[in-house]
Amino acid sequence: QVHVIESGGGLVQAGDSLRLSCAVSGRTFSRYGMGWFRQAPGKEREFVAAVNWDGGTYYADSVKGRFTASRDNAKNTVYLQMSSLKPEDTAVYYCAAGAVGRVMVASEYHYWGQGTQVTVSS
Repeated sequence: QVHVIESGGGLVQAGDSLRLSCAVSGRTFSRYGMGWFRQAPGKEREFVAAVNWDGGTYYADSVKGRFTASRDNAKNTVYLQMSSLKPEDTAVYYCAAGAVGRVMVASEYHYWGQGTQVTVSS
């Protein structure tokens, strides 16, 4: 059974940084894409960032230059380093694992975590 567990969320002020972690257990995902999505209250879930199996990274325009996604295949873990946080980054952040193709598309992922809340105050 696959488990996807996010950690690292919290309450920060605008301009601060946070690092989210996502540990996956139950199988190895070194050959699959892993991604981050977020959902703010009253809004649709949206793509944030992804790291493909070959290390290639992808970002939403809204976070480019501020967020950095990375992965450690030995630990089956993916990270999201978030800097220069803005109030509009406030959302529940979800980790997803198992994408084969389009890593920016939520439906490509087979496994999801429960989410971790990130709140950025102004």
